[in-house]
Amino acid sequence: MQETFQPPVWISSRHLQSILPSLQVRRPWVERRLHDILTASREVLLDCGEGVTLQGLLAAQAARPAAAGSGREPRVAVLLHGWEGSAGSLYMLSLAQQLYARGFDVVRLNLRDHGETHHLNRELFHSCRLPEVIGAVRAIQQRYEGVPLHLAGFSLGGNFMLRVAARAAEERLAIAKVVAVSPVLEPSATLDALEHGFFAYHWYFVRKWTRSLARKQAAWPADYDFASLGTRPSLRAMTAELVRRFTSFPSLEDYLRGYALTDGRLAGLEVPATMIVSLDDPIIPAHDLARIARPQHLKLITTRRGGHCGFMERLSGSTWAERRVIAELDSAEALANA
Repeated sequence: MQETFQPPVWISSRHLQSILPSLQVRRPWVERRLHDILTASREVLLDCGEGVTLQGLLAAQAARPAAAGSGREPRVAVLLHGWEGSAGSLYMLSLAQQLYARGFDVVRLNLRDHGETHHLNRELFHSCRLPEVIGAVRAIQQRYEGVPLHLAGFSLGGNFMLRVAARAAEERLAIAKVVAVSPVLEPSATLDALEHGFFAYHWYFVRKWTRSLARKQAAWPADYDFASLGTRPSLRAMTAELVRRFTSFPSLEDYLRGYALTDGRLAGLEVPATMIVSLDDPIIPAHDLARIARPQHLKLITTRRGGHCGFMERLSGSTWAERRVIAELDSAEALANA
């Protein structure tokens, strides 16, 4: 289904929509609304199995005086950021605050080697590490026995959450709903878009990834030396080198196929799921939507504008996508209680 999202003319460009959400100029406006979520959040270290630990930041309703003694079964939302974002990214905090205010316990999950977690696991992050994200969701579920979880993710985080949902039945996960905003669909197409599109995206991710790898090397100096990557300024060359050195994938192409949502990956989806995608996304080519399986439980919402994880109507306040995520999670709650 196509919905109308019409940003003001001055921020209607797909590039502005994609860049503005991460600009630090927004932070003062966003942070004014974050007191409750920041005050309530506590670190939880999640045992994901196979010796892997991921970090979550849990804001429980029990920390709110108004929620004390309510007797209600908790509603739990697990949020996951995009590549080289973190649990502290503005879009994560903004959505978390709104869900927390609506009565959800909120877990902001950090992927391996994101945020300040490079020291937790020796092996390097890559986008095919689905078992540990499933393990993190299972660990959260064990804290809320019998309570279905609501999952939401942005970009690569949305991709991970949809893959978790597609495995929910076999992994015996109780998931009420999944919402993915601008999820990575076909990684090879996204890599092409980053390399050959607007130069700022390629520069941004090379810079952020290089800094992240430096933190990994500092945490595990006996295991890593990424000095040679300084001579490989392209994302494709960096990715190919790290795949060759630190994974068992025979080629870059095999690795990229490993986390694609295309070609039937979502065909067995049995969990209510919604994808929110802008047709002008400069990072996730919309033509790959034609290659996504469309099981009955998957709803696709498209807009003509919005860029990549943008959907902004102004610099302050919530975004259209955040409000849509909340509406989708609320609808799942209403359906469960009907």
